[in-house]
Amino acid sequence: MPVLTTKELMGLSDQLDSEKVLHCKYLAAAQQTEDEQLKAQFNALADQHKHNYGTLLDFLH
Repeated sequence: MPVLTTKELMGLSDQLDSEKVLHCKYLAAAQQTEDEQLKAQFNALADQHKHNYGTLLDFLH
């Protein structure tokens, strides 16, 4: 893995934080709606942000 600068690591940290927040927000939205189509879309978006978070973490290892 290439050596990352402090600025790059801070950017990755910020992106990890954003992915985590978005994952939680979409999960909360899915729990709050009674519309099954919206619930499915919110859960799919939550899954995507969870995947993005995992991909970023894998990059750092």
